[in-house]
Amino acid sequence: MPGLSDAVTREAYSHEVSSAGFWPGGSGIDTAAFYSYAYPAPDGSKSCAVKPDAAFFHEGLGEFLLPNDAVRTAADPDATLLAFLRSTCDAAANLAKWDRPALECPLGVPDVPRAVQ
Repeated sequence: MPGLSDAVTREAYSHEVSSAGFWPGGSGIDTAAFYSYAYPAPDGSKSCAVKPDAAFFHEGLGEFLLPNDAVRTAADPDATLLAFLRSTCDAAANLAKWDRPALECPLGVPDVPRAVQ
């Protein structure tokens, strides 16, 4: 990955991971979109039903996408994006049988840092 040291990449992908973010478009995506993927991808992940209806699995990229327009024009953009992020992470965690109680934490509060545990 350009601009990312091999040591960081090795550590980031040394265990199962669910990753999500925003892509402004280009490199295989014609429009701005939110993305989500699991690594390694558990068997059956690309055929999982995720939310909202506008979300889909992009075969070429190997990840779920939610077009920015679907979020921007939604009645509740925050809830729409959160549904995408939760459903894609849930799909990966359930299929891969991750130890969820050991990995998950409560949803944070905007602009309030979480206490270090």
